[in-house]
Amino acid sequence: MSSIAAPGEPAAPAVKLSGSTALAGQITAADVAVRDLGKCLLPSPVVAHLGESAVVFVGGAEKVLVDDRMSVIRANSNQATALPAFELAGPRNKVFFDPRTVGCGIVTCGGLCPGINNVVRGIVLELARGYGVKRILGFRYGYEGLISRFGHEPVQLTPESVAHIHHQGGTILGSSRGSQDPGEVIDNLEANAINILFVIGGDGTIRAAMQYTAEIERRGLKIAVVGVPKTIDNDIHFIDRSFGFESAYSAAVDVVRSARVEAMGARNGIGLVKLMGRHSGFVACQAALAPADVDLVLIPEIKATLEGERGVLGNLDRVLARKGHAVVVVAEGAAQELMEDDTSSGGTDKSGNAKLKDIGVFLRERITDHYKRTNREVTLKYIDPSYIIRSVLATPSDSVYCWNMARNAVHAAMAGNTEMLIGRWHGRFVHVPMPLATRNRKQVDITADLWMSVIEATGQPRSFS
Repeated sequence: MSSIAAPGEPAAPAVKLSGSTALAGQITAADVAVRDLGKCLLPSPVVAHLGESAVVFVGGAEKVLVDDRMSVIRANSNQATALPAFELAGPRNKVFFDPRTVGCGIVTCGGLCPGINNVVRGIVLELARGYGVKRILGFRYGYEGLISRFGHEPVQLTPESVAHIHHQGGTILGSSRGSQDPGEVIDNLEANAINILFVIGGDGTIRAAMQYTAEIERRGLKIAVVGVPKTIDNDIHFIDRSFGFESAYSAAVDVVRSARVEAMGARNGIGLVKLMGRHSGFVACQAALAPADVDLVLIPEIKATLEGERGVLGNLDRVLARKGHAVVVVAEGAAQELMEDDTSSGGTDKSGNAKLKDIGVFLRERITDHYKRTNREVTLKYIDPSYIIRSVLATPSDSVYCWNMARNAVHAAMAGNTEMLIGRWHGRFVHVPMPLATRNRKQVDITADLWMSVIEATGQPRSFS
């Protein structure tokens, strides 16, 4: 376990986060401590690759405060050095694994997301060129690829084989949902002589990875499991933004603009767009703010009602009366409480996610029925671009972000860190323990700046109840 406070220093005070980074309970030094496999004894080959003068190694004492507000620092001035802080990511001058003999595996899980291939490419290039690693396997179709009886043969990954994969969407390794038996997974890692497993996936993927690290520890093995968090919804804590998120809402902006064109092309035209966001409305918020042409935004964090002056339909009436057209953006997990009588869905998928009812179709039907009852002719165009958005290429900004996430994941893994993922906190890449990242889901704080900016841009009320 990485040390947080030197001997003789006071125990780290707990930090309770507020605003958009709120978590249940308090964050302590124990929460941010990253597990490792042992002492790093081997000199890092990164020096030979880049040259000694070009390498800036990160010391183990370099950290990024969990809460960097001056009021918190002042309140704990006597214990400032012991405040909970994340390890700073980056190359270490000593490594745990011998690059000449280490075996590495990469697996991609869950739904598709812009930038997955960028991350795969980045991991392979950093391993091969930065550390001289020769054996890198890609396991196909998610965690299924780690189970031999499924018959998905792993593929050898080289700088040449991944050279151009960032020019295509999706994942060259394929993906699937759901965890697999930890015993079988570790058996397969041992059989393939894998010492480091890089997992690229979201909340469910990370939780499964924690089961695998527990089995590794139970067996007393030296296998590192390092994650690169993947979620279009941007709903993993301690990641300023997840890769693919910017690409997703950028693509969504084009859809919103098309919905506006359709709405303006008809008398009382309504453009209704459903975007990703099962439990968190970040994509919907950003996609609404960027073109500044949206009149109503519904997200999972806000309870909604349809009827009445303050309901969705009442607000839509006022927008049509004022502008003659309206654009509505709804996150897929919004207003689920309105469909309690709908039995078209239910249960969970293979990743344990609740199967949502279709709010887009529901709103389309209810809005249409509302204006039929009031004898007002409207033209409603409904657009659901989710699968188109998931498959787009990463934007230039996301591409750079993916590269930096990948290379820092390699640095962490080669240093023997495990059960952790790469995050970016306060603008710096850091090591985040998996248990902390999955403790709660990150959501839009309806009292903070993002939601306030949506309200100001759309003119909608703070709530629909």
